[in-house]
Amino acid sequence: MTCSLNVYTDGGSRGNPGPGAIGVVIQSQAGKTIHSFSRAIGHTTNNVAEYTAVIEALKWLIANKDKIVNYKLSIINFYSDSQLMVNQLNGNWKIKDPELRQKNIQVRSLEQLFKRPIRYQAIHRTKNKTADSLVKKAYFFSAISLLA
Repeated sequence: MTCSLNVYTDGGSRGNPGPGAIGVVIQSQAGKTIHSFSRAIGHTTNNVAEYTAVIEALKWLIANKDKIVNYKLSIINFYSDSQLMVNQLNGNWKIKDPELRQKNIQVRSLEQLFKRPIRYQAIHRTKNKTADSLVKKAYFFSAISLLA
């Protein structure tokens, strides 16, 4: 039996640019959360944060192959509310910003380590609530650590 792995990513910055954070939720095809994480990523833009979330998700998948090997994956689906990033990763839109171009190259490099197709799909932010809440959580804990 083959199935998909669904990865929901979100990234943002307060102020754009400003303090940035990412959130990632990795789920089985049945919707069971396999892993989720968030973290502050320093001063950045919204678009760089969105790419960083995908990069960190790919790195986690690579580092934790043993946790996902039993899923007999046929495809890995990435879902994001960033139309810009998804269209750039799908090759539909040009990448004019040099930093985003570098992030795109980094994503492509990490993709090469998978023997499965990876698909990127834009979704409405209401369907990305869990990843979004993780971004907000990372902002919150980052702000608290600055006050300490």
